[in-house]
Amino acid sequence: MLIGFVDWIMPLACAVLMVYFAFATKAFFTFANISTVITQNAPTFVVAGFAGMLLMSGYVDLSVGSMMALSGVSAAIVFNSAGVGAGVVTGLAVGLLVGVVNGILIGVLGLSPIVVTLGGLAGGRAMAQFLAPDSIFGFPPPVGAFANTSFLGITYVGWVAIIVSLILVFVMGALPIGKRIQAIGVNPRASFLVGIRVKWTVVALYAAVGLAVGIAGLLQVARLDSAPSGTLGLGFEVTILTAILLGGIPFTGGRGSIWRVLIGVWLLAILKNGLTLMNFGPEVAGMVTGGVLVVAAGLEALTVWLRRRA
Repeated sequence: MLIGFVDWIMPLACAVLMVYFAFATKAFFTFANISTVITQNAPTFVVAGFAGMLLMSGYVDLSVGSMMALSGVSAAIVFNSAGVGAGVVTGLAVGLLVGVVNGILIGVLGLSPIVVTLGGLAGGRAMAQFLAPDSIFGFPPPVGAFANTSFLGITYVGWVAIIVSLILVFVMGALPIGKRIQAIGVNPRASFLVGIRVKWTVVALYAAVGLAVGIAGLLQVARLDSAPSGTLGLGFEVTILTAILLGGIPFTGGRGSIWRVLIGVWLLAILKNGLTLMNFGPEVAGMVTGGVLVVAAGLEALTVWLRRRA
């Protein structure tokens, strides 16, 4: 019973926060503001689900922020030299390529996921700044139009996040791949013995995260209408990891659900938005995010203890 209560802490926390901010500031509970929250956090929604799947299998990617910068800057350069279509393909290809390389190094060759992706964290940002020392802007009109055009009051950027999130929830909840990914996180050797291709599943998961990062880079560049290599995706990996841990996926993998990860993203999003509307600075939001990460670790420890007692 207590385990079930812990599982519902995050939805309850979201509801309480939304009610509080609705009373604290009149601008919060408006459709325009909710649409803005979805648009601003679209890259996080897109990447968190895939990164959550990866962590369920017992692996982690700490390079998502730098890789988003690299894919976004690469796309921006091509936007201004070869057009929108070529830029989109470039952004997706860079993210996918990095993901495949990570997957091979970690899943096939057995290198440490923390060491490899920390290398990507440092190297990806440096490469993005090498390609574009200054911010890139002046894109073709369709780039800005995509970010500013709305359907049913939600921008196309927001709709991409919504559609990707719904697809992930369906895939992990209704298809066998969800159980296989969790099985790898519980026991890779046993998973291999029952016929799961563990190594190539890990490669596919890293490739999926890389593709998601490429999408996120494109969305962020379109939303900002610029590509600042020094700040694009800065701290993104902390936000992603916090949302995943809030979603109840342990760092060791083996269990979790995508819908709870998305609730974790939403909690962080409304927390940041509400604090901004109440005129708190970004440093306050950063400190609160750090505190939320510690709380997430505490909830995970409590869940593990309750499961052992049960």
